Amino acid sequence: MSFYDERILPHIIDRACSLGQVMTLRNQVVPLAEGKVLEVGMGSAINLEFYNPQTVEVVYGLEPSEGMRRKAQPNLKRSPVRVEWLGMPGEKIPLADSSVDTVLLTFTLCTISDGHAALLQMKRVLKPGGKLLFLEHGESAQENTRKWQHRVNPGWKKIAGGCNLNRHIADMIRYAGFEIEELENFHIPKAPKIAGYIYKGIARKR
Repeated sequence: MSFYDERILPHIIDRACSLGQVMTLRNQVVPLAEGKVLEVGMGSAINLEFYNPQTVEVVYGLEPSEGMRRKAQPNLKRSPVRVEWLGMPGEKIPLADSSVDTVLLTFTLCTISDGHAALLQMKRVLKPGGKLLFLEHGESAQENTRKWQHRVNPGWKKIAGGCNLNRHIADMIRYAGFEIEELENFHIPKAPKIAGYIYKGIARKR
């Protein structure tokens, strides 16, 4: 990766993804994780403070960026749960079939090159009855905002580490063979419309 990707972008992403209203949303989703957890796109490990050590056995943190793993060190030292790093992309999850109880996605599906392949891997490692927790941004329900998302997306991806503004997260999850049990969609107040449309919910294997 380039100097920008490894030395500058991790700080920008960490800052953008740790704003107050975003952290409030994380605190609504992460505590639902239980057992053996696979967190895909762990980034700087800002979710760790929200895990419940009484219900979580271990967190497998999948993060391909060395810069992000380096940025995560302070959060790892304060972690209330045991963490094992997996330095691989989402399309290549080095875990056995049906080996985790929970998969956690927070602002990750927008950046994975082959989101469908990654979701199939998540389904593979998830135990029968296990749950996929997701908190993602993506394609807006508002037509005018969608138009701008599609217009801006090519340039946005270049400066935002491959982040896509216009992925329909719920459809991606369903297409990979998950059944969505709970889903909330809304725009984050005060966030840019093109980047602040949220998909928040729980899904399970079909």
